[in-house]
Amino acid sequence: MDEPRTVCLLNDSFPPLIDGVANAVVNYAANIQAHHGRALVVTPSLPEADDSAWPYPVLRYPSIDLRKMVGYMAGYPFSPETARRVEESHAALLHTHCPITSAYLARSLRDVVDAPVVLTYHTKFDIDIAKAVHGKLLQEGAIRALVENISACDEVWVVSRGAGENLRSLGYQGDYLVMENGVDVPRGRVAEEVIRAAAAEYDLPAGVPVFLFVGRLMWYKGLRIILDALAALRQRGTEFRMVFVGDGTDGAQVRQYAAQLGLGDRCFFTGAITDREAIRAWYCRADLFLFPSTFDTNGLVVREAAACGTATVMIAGSCAAEGVTDGQNGFFIQEDAASLTEKLTALCAAPEAMAQVGERASRELYLSWEEAVDRAWARYEVVIDRYKSGGYPRHRRPMDSFFKSQGELMEALGQLENVGQEVRDEMRRESRELRERLHEAGQELGEEWQRQRAAMEKRRREELEKLQARRDAFWQRMDRYL
Repeated sequence: MDEPRTVCLLNDSFPPLIDGVANAVVNYAANIQAHHGRALVVTPSLPEADDSAWPYPVLRYPSIDLRKMVGYMAGYPFSPETARRVEESHAALLHTHCPITSAYLARSLRDVVDAPVVLTYHTKFDIDIAKAVHGKLLQEGAIRALVENISACDEVWVVSRGAGENLRSLGYQGDYLVMENGVDVPRGRVAEEVIRAAAAEYDLPAGVPVFLFVGRLMWYKGLRIILDALAALRQRGTEFRMVFVGDGTDGAQVRQYAAQLGLGDRCFFTGAITDREAIRAWYCRADLFLFPSTFDTNGLVVREAAACGTATVMIAGSCAAEGVTDGQNGFFIQEDAASLTEKLTALCAAPEAMAQVGERASRELYLSWEEAVDRAWARYEVVIDRYKSGGYPRHRRPMDSFFKSQGELMEALGQLENVGQEVRDEMRRESRELRERLHEAGQELGEEWQRQRAAMEKRRREELEKLQARRDAFWQRMDRYL
């Protein structure tokens, strides 16, 4: 019987750091391990991480904590120990979910483990680059490096057609496949007592529409559109409640803006929630999910809400709106607060419409992670066979020669790690002897220095005594004339 294949999943974030891509990696790994083969997760180290509970190995490599700046750990992608352990896993394929550090690491590992690299493009990285890098020339350089990194992978996947269009707009000219992500919440509602427990501390009166947002609190998620629309809705005298689940680098500003608009008694912020059942409870408690984002390339939260029978308001033409029909299994608006205000005003007056569209969304938009990973695994087989038969160009970008040399260096360093215990013991013994000889020499030097100091002190005293004698003789002669 053939050994099950191992797929190495690489990403710059992984729990306890939570975001949409980290969640995707968790579900890829879980479904690979449960239904297909073996998973190995490779991610930057995190001081508070405890990976003992995962049913698959998690390999962490050296990193720098940049969470206060960009919300992530910056990993060092040329780790000999990482290369050695990935090689020992006999990984058949390297699947990176980030086109920056994790892609660098995957490229450096490619020649060490002799396996193809697949990259999934989840996020519009030009927006993240514009937020993190100031100056047009620097941004353009970063985007060129990003595109080169992506182009050097053997196969590129995108999570939606819109993600592919964004990749093209950055200058990527290669092929790509649309490989949708799944949803890790089961279809259906949670128990009513779970819903009541999740919402117990918030003022959510019965019969008052509850709107929900789940995700990172970043302005580019359309949060200003939501808050401005809610302020206008309140001015019209419409009753509602709004709940934000999540946190992010713009979280403090978002809360402050909500307070400035006078929404403090109707707008609640739960902070980040990692318990998926608690998040399901919020989806079930909400009457409508608000997601006016053109940043997200897939909008998994739209499918998560649909799994719980909750319809979403989204921007017409956005990636999140792919596969959705306005008024059938979702609601469309234009990308401005006025459009959202009008939509919410109409839906608050017709709550039955929200419920009916939510029910259809549950039937028509749901895609489980098990099914999504089944599709990915089938494609893995194609990629591996094509790689083995030489179907992918080797080192097709100039930087690949650099990564090849890095891979060779890591391989050599990995071999050095296997030097026998006898040789290492001999090196330690010689090191101890050297330290002892240096210590003895230091003692001898110290004693010689003490002798020299004593001799110098003796000479100083003798010279001082001579000077004192000459002084006394001088005053004796002077006394004869005074």
